Amino acid sequence: MPCILPAMKSAAGCVATLLHDAAMNPAEVVKQRMQMYNSPYHRVTDCVRAVWQNEGAGAFYRSYTTQLTMNVPFQAIHFMTYEFLQEHFNPHRQYDPSSHVISGACAGAVAAALTTPLDVCKTLLNTQESLALNSNVSGHITGMASAFRTVYQVGGVTAYFRGVQARVIYQIPSTAIAWSVYEFFKYLITKHQEERRAGK
Repeated sequence: MPCILPAMKSAAGCVATLLHDAAMNPAEVVKQRMQMYNSPYHRVTDCVRAVWQNEGAGAFYRSYTTQLTMNVPFQAIHFMTYEFLQEHFNPHRQYDPSSHVISGACAGAVAAALTTPLDVCKTLLNTQESLALNSNVSGHITGMASAFRTVYQVGGVTAYFRGVQARVIYQIPSTAIAWSVYEFFKYLITKHQEERRAGK
């Protein structure tokens, strides 16, 4: 039974990531196209309609495999870093808000920095940015390998880490808050269960 539980949790995590990314990928495509400099879209519906008519439904999932490829290592690095830091800052694994905030923030920063090249390629697949398209022989970027080649052609190795500071700054509060809230509710639930057992 102890061996089965981690496998079930891993499988549940994989299925959750597949479903989450399947639902969120079209929204990410629209968001990134509207955020582009000089974006021609003023409303979400305009963007959705234009992408659908000009590029087809597949355009909403062009970066799906990249998204999955990015999320798996991101979460792996994120969780391993958090656990490593908890061993250092909170070896007895007691509820300690400051250690959860620090570990969560650092874990998010490390994971974000190391997976930035994948995020750059995902953004390129979603936006089909004109400068990159002009440097691409086919005039269309359709997969992760194509995106990696195009990024290198446009800006060399440093282009893979464009926006790394913004990505890290975005993830630090996000993961710090997420771990703090998770650990807080875990503490409350555990305490409540212990009190109920003691009352019996």
